[in-house]
Amino acid sequence: MNGQAVPLTGGEKWRLALHSAIDPFYIGWALVIGGGYGELVDTNRGYGWGDGGYFKRVGANYADNVNGALIGNALLPQLLHQDPRYFRLGHGSFGRRFAHAALSTVECHGDNGKNQPNVSNVLGNFISGAISNAYYPSDERGVSLTLENGLSVTLFGALGGQILEFGPDLDRLV
Repeated sequence: MNGQAVPLTGGEKWRLALHSAIDPFYIGWALVIGGGYGELVDTNRGYGWGDGGYFKRVGANYADNVNGALIGNALLPQLLHQDPRYFRLGHGSFGRRFAHAALSTVECHGDNGKNQPNVSNVLGNFISGAISNAYYPSDERGVSLTLENGLSVTLFGALGGQILEFGPDLDRLV
């Protein structure tokens, strides 16, 4: 309203995170990238090959996304009073908008309306990466899995920011 976002309540943060957890994009990503591409390049070899390996990869990828959404977009934002939403810039040079979208994964609005480090998102991604040690193949668990998954989800968020920033512009062009 008048350029100011009304802070979300704790319940609204949880509803937003749950909505993203069942978003068709995340499910499709898990099916195509997590399972399909993972099977093609044989990531997580401990899952095996074929239908069983494919669905284990899909499940692990989807669980990573759900964990990240619930922890980084609901639990921690509620506790740390941070806003998990992306705020589109929508104007200015391409470079400025690109940087704004990329930085949104590490900078956010607080419930007080001021910009601050996005501790909820980054910490949530690494907590989710640590949780993934429970369901990834035993020979791939450990600190490296935690760091790899935490970093990949953080980078995926930066990509998602680009889609949110420039998607309406691309939609108008099409």
